Amino acid sequence: MTQPIPIRRARALRVLDTFSCSGGMAMGFHLAGYDVTGVDINPQPHYPFTFIQGDAIEYIRAHGHEYDLIHGSPPCQDYSNLNAYNQKAYPRLIAPTRAAMIATGRPYVIENVEIAGPELIDPITLCGPMFGLNVYRHRVFETNWPLTAPAHPKHVARCTRNGYLPTPQKPFMSIHGGRHSRAWQNAAADAMQMPWIKVPAGGDIPLGIREVCEAIPPAYSHWIGDQFLTLERTAVA
Repeated sequence: MTQPIPIRRARALRVLDTFSCSGGMAMGFHLAGYDVTGVDINPQPHYPFTFIQGDAIEYIRAHGHEYDLIHGSPPCQDYSNLNAYNQKAYPRLIAPTRAAMIATGRPYVIENVEIAGPELIDPITLCGPMFGLNVYRHRVFETNWPLTAPAHPKHVARCTRNGYLPTPQKPFMSIHGGRHSRAWQNAAADAMQMPWIKVPAGGDIPLGIREVCEAIPPAYSHWIGDQFLTLERTAVA
């Protein structure tokens, strides 16, 4: 695979965050020092940075070359265990997303759920305990540049059932969809270190639940962003 050529820059690197949802990946890149722009086909009222509503793949094709790094989290519903039961038809967008990214010639990151791993090229796996988070949340990442994962601690802490709050005996949360309470949504947002999506009193609980269930902890992209910065600095040193 042809590797993208690093470029010496005197400004913050720009990340295009596509299929952005509420900005978990975006926040991690921001904390690593990047300038982030999000794109999603649906409104994202709590996205914390510059946001453009539109088709992600079309935007990559038209503007991806303007960014230093492109991230994409194509929808994963078709790969979910729940859909094995529901048997609904969802688009599989990993391949067209990859093709659009490759056409830009830019470095990229593609994220998805673990069950979609076979659709990705040489992915690594990231999980909450790698970053001190009390949530077992495996996500797989494909890049066209070298990316490694930190040590993966064994899953020894007990985990609550979905919809239940953590306890001293079961400190890890299971974060999946359902008709959950605001207290559960807030606890899930805290577990992934995403306070900006916590639902306030009187707020939109279904929206907050959807946001937290689709979220990727910022710690994951902070790790990825730091590695990419190191790669660039080494290449131009």
